[in-house]
Amino acid sequence: MHASSNMHAPSNQHHKMGTESAEADQLHVVMFPWFAFGHISPFVQLSNKLSLHGVKVSFFSAPGNIPRIKSSLNLTPMADIIPLQIPHVDGLPPGLDSTSEMTPHMAELLKQALDLMQPQIKTLLSQLKPHFVFFDFTHYWLPGLVGSQLGIKTVNFSVFSAISQAYLVVPARKLNNSLADLMKSPDGFPATSITSLDEFVARDYLYVYTKFNGGPSVYERGIQGVDGCDVLAIKTCNEMEGPYLDFVRTQFKKPVLLTGPLVNPEPPSGELEERWAKWLCKYPPKSVIYCSFGSETFLTVDQIKELAIGLEITGLPFFLVLNFPPNVDAQSELVRTLPPGFMDRVKDRGVVHTGWVQQQLILRHESVGCYVCHSGFSSVTEAVISDCQLVLLPLKGDQFLNSKLVAGDLKAGVEVNRRDHDGHFGKEDIFKAVKTVMVDVNKEPGASIRANQKWWREFLLNGQIQDKFIADFVKDLKTLA
Repeated sequence: MHASSNMHAPSNQHHKMGTESAEADQLHVVMFPWFAFGHISPFVQLSNKLSLHGVKVSFFSAPGNIPRIKSSLNLTPMADIIPLQIPHVDGLPPGLDSTSEMTPHMAELLKQALDLMQPQIKTLLSQLKPHFVFFDFTHYWLPGLVGSQLGIKTVNFSVFSAISQAYLVVPARKLNNSLADLMKSPDGFPATSITSLDEFVARDYLYVYTKFNGGPSVYERGIQGVDGCDVLAIKTCNEMEGPYLDFVRTQFKKPVLLTGPLVNPEPPSGELEERWAKWLCKYPPKSVIYCSFGSETFLTVDQIKELAIGLEITGLPFFLVLNFPPNVDAQSELVRTLPPGFMDRVKDRGVVHTGWVQQQLILRHESVGCYVCHSGFSSVTEAVISDCQLVLLPLKGDQFLNSKLVAGDLKAGVEVNRRDHDGHFGKEDIFKAVKTVMVDVNKEPGASIRANQKWWREFLLNGQIQDKFIADFVKDLKTLA
């Protein structure tokens, strides 16, 4: 990666060689995320930041995802987007290119299709000859395919928090992944605020170790991907997750590079839809609760009823977004699942919506003061940047551990209380959590949570700190190239 120069060359030759060596010196990376927008989005964010540091990016995805990658995720125009063809797998309808349109069963079949893409990927990479390929947890075969055969280095880029990797996908878990084991942290896990997990959370995590259709489990994909790669990169920083990163390093004994949390401090472009702007403007600053769980996390009927009444009894204005699986009529589901008479009772201070909304613009509206969310890490950072108090209601996967990190270690939000064996929460649990950060703001623990949230907001919005994460990351990559 070092530019060469000939000290004795004539000046015009020297200039020409300088240009060529600058091109040869340009780092070229391929980004290849899993076909789910929760994964594609961090790969886009990292691509954008790397391209600002002069790194050439080629981005792989299926054709149906490309319009959204360009428009709403705003991939840098400097990146080359390369469409991939998803091979046919029985039971997987053609033309579905991301998990957002799929049932869980179809998403497992999509992993089979991904595994069948190896010849296509090998051909593309042998033409592109990048320095590094950044791949996702699903692509466990990629290091073996391109490392030894093509001499291309591989970076396993984890879009999950380090705490999730440390708790679930480390060698220490290999033989200890029964329900009872998963309630306890793995051997050697750091002494932090996370000592054990509730039974209902551990039960959710059994999925990580389950094989589908004869293919490898999430755990096997994850472990093989990290074992085979040259570098493990994680979307986090030592300030937030130091102890878990140290544990991951000791478990895998290979370079662990950090991208930082990949925040985008710039306000989102565009204007908030008039009907929402008009409604929000009726309320004083920081008084509205915004509640949403993203496009791929769905609540049960019981959870919707308790959540809705919990928001109602706070007495505060709220904006509730509820989404439903792709195979049902969302509007009629909304009518069916909300408590009887609810819409009439809250019509003056509650909005209930299904479908897409301009979430970033809503969170940044001055009237919004609290975000009730599932603890996806992008949602958490979005809330903190937007100066919204966090009420955490994790529902699946890494959300449970993110919530423990934010409410337990960072003390920057409050987690909704749940029943240990089945995860049930009631309207009172919602009410209490919201009250802590929105009403009892001068009492403990509300006052401390608000102060910590303010500290983390300043940290995430500090452009110099965030830019240094990427500058250091690029420098480390160049050293390893």
